[in-house]
Amino acid sequence: MLPKITLWSLLALGIVFIALFFLGGSNGSLEVAGDFLDIPRFTDAFLIWVYILVGLVVLITLAVVCVEFANNWKTNRKKAYTTLGVVAGFVVLALLCWFLGSPEKVNIIGYEGTDNEGAWAQLADAVIYACYFLITATICTMIWGIIYTKKLSK
Repeated sequence: MLPKITLWSLLALGIVFIALFFLGGSNGSLEVAGDFLDIPRFTDAFLIWVYILVGLVVLITLAVVCVEFANNWKTNRKKAYTTLGVVAGFVVLALLCWFLGSPEKVNIIGYEGTDNEGAWAQLADAVIYACYFLITATICTMIWGIIYTKKLSK
């Protein structure tokens, strides 16, 4: 019962933050190439909510992996090493994506702060590269699954 309440609460909060972002009015406008763009009033609240959700996903994922590793370690050591190998693979992917990223300043129209250079810019690049890799891996896995199941059905 508690997981259902938690999920419905998170969904409701997400809908509230999305509604505030899109329907909450603006904090003025910004001129970009002759066009005036509205600046949503609740951008910071929406971004903080997204950061909270990403943090929860990371923490829950790490907890599940640790529990799975501990259970597999007790019952089947080979499966535990496989779990450890998958985790090591994701760590290698994260490091590779980090080093592919660039710490150079990203020019953002209307932004005057320093969060678009250095480690933050490199982190943004790393996340984008990781998304590219994971999407490509998902598509390749889907294609391989189709080919594999067709070969089995013959």
